[in-house]
Amino acid sequence: MTYSTTTISSCIDELNKSWFLPSIQRPFVWEPDQIIRLFDSLLKGLPISTFLVWALKKETASSWDTYKFLENFRHGDVHNARVDLSDQDVTLVLDGQQRLTSLLIGFSGSYTVKAKYARKKNMDAWSQKWLYLDLLKSPEELSSDELDSDIGVTYGLAFHERDQRVSPEHYWFRISRIQNVRSEEEFDALHEDVMQYLPAGATRMDRKIVERNLERLWKVFTEEPVISFFTETHQSLDRVLNIFIRANDAGTKLSKSDLLMTMATSKWRDYNARDEVFNFVDQLNDCLKMKNKVTKDFVLKACLVLNNLEVAYRVDNFTNANLETIEISWPSIKKSLTRTLELVNAFGIDKSTLTSTNALMPIAYFLHRVDKDLLGSTPEETSNRKYVHRFLLGALINGAFSGTSDRAISGCRGVLRDHLRASSDFPLLKLVEELGNQGRLATFNTDNLRRLLDLTYRDKRCFLGLSLLYAVGKSDAERMDIDHIIPQAKTERKVLEGLGLTRVQIAEIEEASQKLGNLQLLLTRENIEKSDTPFNHWVETRDDDFLERHCLPRDRGLWRVESLPEFVAEREKLIAKRIKQTSPALSL
Repeated sequence: MTYSTTTISSCIDELNKSWFLPSIQRPFVWEPDQIIRLFDSLLKGLPISTFLVWALKKETASSWDTYKFLENFRHGDVHNARVDLSDQDVTLVLDGQQRLTSLLIGFSGSYTVKAKYARKKNMDAWSQKWLYLDLLKSPEELSSDELDSDIGVTYGLAFHERDQRVSPEHYWFRISRIQNVRSEEEFDALHEDVMQYLPAGATRMDRKIVERNLERLWKVFTEEPVISFFTETHQSLDRVLNIFIRANDAGTKLSKSDLLMTMATSKWRDYNARDEVFNFVDQLNDCLKMKNKVTKDFVLKACLVLNNLEVAYRVDNFTNANLETIEISWPSIKKSLTRTLELVNAFGIDKSTLTSTNALMPIAYFLHRVDKDLLGSTPEETSNRKYVHRFLLGALINGAFSGTSDRAISGCRGVLRDHLRASSDFPLLKLVEELGNQGRLATFNTDNLRRLLDLTYRDKRCFLGLSLLYAVGKSDAERMDIDHIIPQAKTERKVLEGLGLTRVQIAEIEEASQKLGNLQLLLTRENIEKSDTPFNHWVETRDDDFLERHCLPRDRGLWRVESLPEFVAEREKLIAKRIKQTSPALSL
């Protein structure tokens, strides 16, 4: 990148002529007070930070929508005028839109505001205002109110609806009058015109303040190189987008999804993409039966996956044509993703246990293609729900979609697309095989089964591992809790010392108490009921199938706290047997 400086007058001459805005820019949002502070900084000679621009070749420009800077701004307006520059080189502003638009408004345009509490559709509620400088106000003279202010504005700057009458106290000069004053001769003419309207009784000091303020404004506009900018010349869209993210990262962090939202908002015709996606993310996270934690990036990536577009989450893949495709399918995308999260929540998986949202992509694609939610009780729904459950648990526990998972998602989508041409069943085995061919496990074999059994209570995957032992519940099932079979209260060090156990025995029991082998899933009400009741007493109140259902040893001699290490070892054998019976493709 190269560094350059220029004057405000030269820069404004380029705005909307050779300098424009890319679609990744967010709307102009500055309030009048922010514009005033910017002009106060300029008049004081303070730096206003550097700008970042992109020298875009016409060959690349066709991939972008470009927009004009707003000159006459209406508060709340988010629609910059679009301009077709696909047949020419162009300079796009990546960082500095708010400041440059403010300069354009102040030196050339206007700011239209609505009266407080008035209706937007009431035309009489709006007033167009221009930026003025009070030439009679010395920036060194502060009122008592200004001394207490944290804004730090000392020049007399304000927006007014019309030219104000000159009085002994104020001489409001419309700043846009300076726009066409470029030469010394033109400034002398302006100076003469201004001075002849000084109020009667103006003192010599008043004249000096007016002259000093007027000359300061003109020099800032025409002479001082206060605009400093870097020019990026690389034509890679992703590189420029990453530069843009970093350049705008000083305050609230920008994500790629924020920028893509801006692009989509400018292209979608029937929806406001930003509002649609943001509200939908909130709906998925807060309005279903369980709390979730999906992001805008997940939703946007799913838009690519569900529409059979290139799955890589790059700006290059959000072309005009692809964004149009996504808009057309947006209602069905929302339905499919909602069904996906509802199904996942029916499995008892929520924001605390969903360790990878990328693992949801094949499931979402399947539900999108078959147009079902799998929450019913037909044989087809029941079997498919079981297969989806097994796939998701295997993928999450083994981290099948961790790291760079685009190839994994694309491969699974290809398997599903081919399979669904002839069948509506969820192809669990084929998906496991596809991931296995990529070196990613979504099932359990001798090698990774031990790692599963070594999971402990605090591991997020512990709930997932225990879920492997149970049949998929109905969508309206009560919430399940992780319960210590031998209660934690019975394995506290003081309690164990009271039993006369050795230090080695105590350490072994403490370790075993937190392992998967001492944990089970119970309904919340059952867990509360059980509390610290000794297991050998509480289990007597359960049904005959309880031990089998929870893979529990039948040897009652192992149900005592003193035998906990042996109990865990025996139960691990039962858990391993159950998982081997239900996991696909163990030979991988």
